[in-house]
Amino acid sequence: MSQFSQSRRVRAGDLARRKAEGRKIIALTAYHAHTAGILDAYCDFILVGDSLGMVMHGMESTLPVTVEMMIVQAQAVMRGTSRALIVVDLPFGSYEASKEQAFHTAARVLKETGAGAIKMEGGAKFAETVAFLVERGVPVMGHIGLTPQSVNTMGGFKVQGHTPESAEAVMADAVAISRAGAFAMVMEGIVEPVARAVAASPEVTALTIGIGASAQCDGQILVLEDMLGLSDRAPKFVKSYGALRGHIEDAVKGYADDVREGRFPALEHTYPPRG
Repeated sequence: MSQFSQSRRVRAGDLARRKAEGRKIIALTAYHAHTAGILDAYCDFILVGDSLGMVMHGMESTLPVTVEMMIVQAQAVMRGTSRALIVVDLPFGSYEASKEQAFHTAARVLKETGAGAIKMEGGAKFAETVAFLVERGVPVMGHIGLTPQSVNTMGGFKVQGHTPESAEAVMADAVAISRAGAFAMVMEGIVEPVARAVAASPEVTALTIGIGASAQCDGQILVLEDMLGLSDRAPKFVKSYGALRGHIEDAVKGYADDVREGRFPALEHTYPPRG
């Protein structure tokens, strides 16, 4: 369980101080109040990710996700939690046009959800936007490496850092986002030695949160449904901590069999008359 003991909700600044203390950051995604409530006691931050498009809605990518979708699910997660920092993704098309657009979207998300921070994809080319938001009171978590919102320009979900040029670009992105004032950055789908070098770099003061990166990152994050064994196919970097898909199928089959055979509802599941 997390070592935070304060009754108040964790803030971005609380996590930033943990890097110096050498304690690992624990994070997972959540989109629902009830699952977020379970995570709350164990996670330092919970990400309401735009992965909800694929996980909840069966979309092929995160690109169709809207700001309205993010706000609704973030509100649910906030209602289900009381302690963890809640971070909300800015979806594709809601921040890239200008730093002013990014601030407008971020301010709306924070106001309408009560979340404590936003996350946005992109490296050095968005450093100015990160700085613009931070200067105006928006805690920003970056996201570098494999950035799912760029799946079309990347040519698919491809691991980054295999070539010297790619490795240099990853490091440059990390340094730029950190210098711009991001309190943390998700590092996704990055060759392990490159991710390790970023995490160890004195030029990167922001927290490094790995997902398919390196154990040397300051913390780790996974999509909840992947690590619980609910997804049809999980990425290579996922360790399964459950097999809920099979359990759910067994439960639904048992229910269907009981209804079909007249075993449910039994008398104890019905209401007797009064008196």
